[in-house]
Amino acid sequence: MPESMKVSVLNGVHDIVTEQRPVPEPGPGEVLIRVLAVGTCGSDVHYYEHGRIGDFVVKSPLVLGHEPGGVVVARGPGARLHEPGTRVALEPGVPCSRCTQCRLGRYNLCPDMRFFGTPPIDGAFCEYVVLREEFAHPVPDTVSDEAAGLLEPLSVGVWACRKARVQPGSRVLITGAGPIGLVAAQTARAFGATEVVVTDVNPARLHSAREMRATATVDVARESLADAGYEPDVLLECSGVPAAASEAIRLVGRAGRVVLIGMGGDEIPLPLAHVQGFEIEVTGTFRYANTWPAAIALAASGEVDLDRLVTHRFGLEEVERALTVAGEDETVIKAVVLPQIAERG
Repeated sequence: MPESMKVSVLNGVHDIVTEQRPVPEPGPGEVLIRVLAVGTCGSDVHYYEHGRIGDFVVKSPLVLGHEPGGVVVARGPGARLHEPGTRVALEPGVPCSRCTQCRLGRYNLCPDMRFFGTPPIDGAFCEYVVLREEFAHPVPDTVSDEAAGLLEPLSVGVWACRKARVQPGSRVLITGAGPIGLVAAQTARAFGATEVVVTDVNPARLHSAREMRATATVDVARESLADAGYEPDVLLECSGVPAAASEAIRLVGRAGRVVLIGMGGDEIPLPLAHVQGFEIEVTGTFRYANTWPAAIALAASGEVDLDRLVTHRFGLEEVERALTVAGEDETVIKAVVLPQIAERG
């Protein structure tokens, strides 16, 4: 094992550097993982652009990246679950396992969660990380290294579809055809939804949605969603745009379910008369809990195509480029960082 590794560090707004740090040592019950691929996320971009997300503020140098896949290379004392050489997907949030939320199985709501790439916890834009062994999930050979990392956004889709109780015959509307919207569309279809309609303002993204199992798409820059004639049972709001969310909620049918996934404005106008008159359930969603087995099964079976999301690849010294390319190229769906490769472009 090398003694040092390359790490991409966010020092402040628009300030990313590559530096050397010691390779971490796995503690009791932990494994050391060589990181092979890390997806970039909108939250990574937000920290780069603004230095904060809500109450989470970058006050000291921070390593971003929370969508990693890799291979176990060493085990700490007492770690027995994975032999070195095991390919794994990393669940990036480690809860305390002691609080009320953890004991009730809602560990995603643990107030002491240590989540990769969220201040002050370093993430995976580096060559090696340590992780509690039970949060390193083995993946079969049918799941690529890049797809192993993208099991994290797929878990968001799985959690949202569970919260919305998507089932065979469901009619689902998805607002926003970004990476989460695209995995949510595939997941909803895998859960049995017969109608999955995806909206966006980007024709390239809508084309991708149709390729990824959406039954129909609506370009809301050209057509009013209200005039499109849909009455879904389920709304998965992935855009984070308050006006889009409010408009879409008005279309949801009686006893429908609304799951708010996208993070945009702090408030949305809620059509209260419609929500009350139609007895619509509206809920937020925060990350996920106990989703990795289902996500791995969906990816391994081909029900969800995660490799199709990857449009751009970069080396560890190009993290800044990986975080900004989506603003320059409308064809970007998911940029992936490959820490073991210096440059990829």
